[in-house]
Amino acid sequence: MNTTTTAPEIDGLKARLKATWMAGDYDRFSRYMEHGARIFYEQLDVPAGCQLLDVACGSGQLALWAARDGVNATGVDIAPNLVQRAQARANAEGLKARFVEGDAEGLPFEDASFDVVVSLVGAMFAPRPEFVARELLRVCSPGGMIAMGNWTPAGFIGQMFKTFAKFIAPSGMPAPVLWGDETVVRQRLGRGVSDLTMTKRQYSFTYPFPPAEVVEFFRQYYGPTNRAFASLDENASNALRSELQTLWFAHNRGGDELTVVSAEYLEVIAVRA
Repeated sequence: MNTTTTAPEIDGLKARLKATWMAGDYDRFSRYMEHGARIFYEQLDVPAGCQLLDVACGSGQLALWAARDGVNATGVDIAPNLVQRAQARANAEGLKARFVEGDAEGLPFEDASFDVVVSLVGAMFAPRPEFVARELLRVCSPGGMIAMGNWTPAGFIGQMFKTFAKFIAPSGMPAPVLWGDETVVRQRLGRGVSDLTMTKRQYSFTYPFPPAEVVEFFRQYYGPTNRAFASLDENASNALRSELQTLWFAHNRGGDELTVVSAEYLEVIAVRA
């Protein structure tokens, strides 16, 4: 999608995206991703007391880890139900973390408000990546850190997206996994950073149930998968389910009753110029 798209078209797209991410139960879904979020966060070595922004924070798994470590954490997400859930989780633990509704393409914060700006497999799904890159740079203070974790085209999640693409009409947006391409990331962040380091890492998905149940778990609780299945007729839905089960079984290292799958992502760490 390019910047010539009309405002009504963008408004309609954003409304559909918001509905997609509000579907299912991302809070429940994300609990199985918390260990990976902790690993990603710890690799950043964020100092206590700094101001951190988690963009497209979901129900807060990364921002909550930061708050537990004494970081002044703020999370922002397009889905209001996820923001509310994240704030409730913070309040229940007595953490100094705040969560607000907002768009990664137009963040509701002043310039240079944060020492660290992070997004773990979140901002990559916004439809206009050039706007996202601009906003990540804008709200980060000079000399501050911008860190992203983005699924790669060749990794397991990239392959899962290709499976969906066989059944779902293209959205017209740039592929989210382009944020997992090093050349594309360099183009998008460009001269806004003084240093840029990118490393391919593995994110472990571990579920205490077999792959067929993992597919059903995604269908029920992960918004994009939930809405994809809902858009298909029975035959197409069954075919998609079968292909996803085959993909998960092929990559599973957990045996018959456990699912353990590694998914490649690109860790992006930049210093704001």
